[in-house]
Amino acid sequence: MEKRLLEIFLELVKIEAPSASEKKIANYLIGFLEKLGLEPAEDSTSDISGGDSGNVVCRIGTGGNYVMLSHMDTARSTKHLMPQVLSDRITSDGTTILGADNRAGIAALIYSLEKLIKEKIPLKDFTLAFTTQEETTLNGSQNLSLDDNVKMGFVFDSHLKPGNFICESAGSKGFKITVKGKASHSGLAPENGIDSIKIAAVAISKIKLGKIDADTTANIGMINGGTATNVVPEFTTLHGEIRSTIPSKIDAKLSEIKDEFMKAAELYKGVCEFESFWNFRPYSISPENETYRTIEKVISRAGLKPVPKVSKGGSDANSLNAKGISTVNLGIGAENPHANDEYILFEDLRKTADIATELMKK
Repeated sequence: MEKRLLEIFLELVKIEAPSASEKKIANYLIGFLEKLGLEPAEDSTSDISGGDSGNVVCRIGTGGNYVMLSHMDTARSTKHLMPQVLSDRITSDGTTILGADNRAGIAALIYSLEKLIKEKIPLKDFTLAFTTQEETTLNGSQNLSLDDNVKMGFVFDSHLKPGNFICESAGSKGFKITVKGKASHSGLAPENGIDSIKIAAVAISKIKLGKIDADTTANIGMINGGTATNVVPEFTTLHGEIRSTIPSKIDAKLSEIKDEFMKAAELYKGVCEFESFWNFRPYSISPENETYRTIEKVISRAGLKPVPKVSKGGSDANSLNAKGISTVNLGIGAENPHANDEYILFEDLRKTADIATELMKK
């Protein structure tokens, strides 16, 4: 593997930048790009997201009609990371994540740009963007402002092997359910209370969760109720999500969940409040689409076989597609992301850089 690519990757993984604390890596990127004679800028999305940094955006030439993007945050802390360079891969020492998700994407982009500029190879006009809070809320990409002429997006973030690209992704709707009962002393007068936890339990017992069908999943991931063991629980709150590539299936499942909670609340004389909201919207890029055709050609020029994939996970690509920017998410080969045994193969990091290079050069 190119020594310089490894050097950049190792510099990046040693910078701790979990979600909402990306300032150090934003500063690194701004300094790196300025040394190449470019004019990167940090936007004001931190005013909305509450993090310590905005997105970093850099126009190459006029900014072109497409954006190449990676996110700056990691899912977990990389403090005290000790990267291990082995014969064919880079890993952590097993006590922290490596942060290849998404330091590999960033490294591939800035290495390729530096190499092309230093070798005086003509570049296309395009935009680079590095986003915040991808691992938590997608706040960075949801609030990313790009020039109106940007019509295509290429996100370097998928855990899949280089050559694979996600052309279709599920959307996710979150929901919050608040069950209101009535408090009463559980020893002296339990009959005077209305048990909100019992209402929630009855409703959940009627609902199919997990894999609903080939397109759809449902999950209730957090439950909180009650105040003490000797008090009939007055309030219980539940948080969950529905994912599907088909929006109508999301709405149908949400309706089912709401109905079961309402029935249980009515049965036990409680009250139920229900809220839902999009975490991220689904997208689908057809083979006739310019973005799809472009990435197929680019991956082929990089010496790889282009393989379209469908994903149940969300990414910055969902945010860009929701903005009307036709976007795919590209495989970078970060293996076991978010786990302490995360690693990336040298060849996958190099192949990712090869794809980035082919997208950038004329």
